[in-house]
Amino acid sequence: MMTWYVSPYRRISRRQVQAAQNTGMDKRIDRESVLAVDVKSVEDAYEISAMVPGIEADDIDVEILNETISISGKFSGQAEDEKSKILVNELPIGQFSREITLPTKLEPSKAVANLKNGVFTLRVPKAEEDRPKVIKISAE
Repeated sequence: MMTWYVSPYRRISRRQVQAAQNTGMDKRIDRESVLAVDVKSVEDAYEISAMVPGIEADDIDVEILNETISISGKFSGQAEDEKSKILVNELPIGQFSREITLPTKLEPSKAVANLKNGVFTLRVPKAEEDRPKVIKISAE
């Protein structure tokens, strides 16, 4: 049996690495990445959080349809000038996206998103029919 380790931070294909080695690493490679997220289920909602350093609120797009949440955006990175040469290229740059399918229906009209100190949070309530119901038992 073989074990595969998948990292959400893998941003460069082997072909891009070989091309960079052939041309030198003095150019930044625009790459698309998968946004790493934490998803938590609370009693009446789902809470999603992600680290998005350097992103403004207008740079993130969120779409909610049925049980699926799509988050996308773009890391802008630092501008390169002619007097400098990049020696290490580890900060995120380029497009990012993530699609999360949850086990219950959602109420997108009541979703609340927040961006503070580079941490994006999204709270999406579960649909009323999928929330747990409390039933009182009468004793006679």
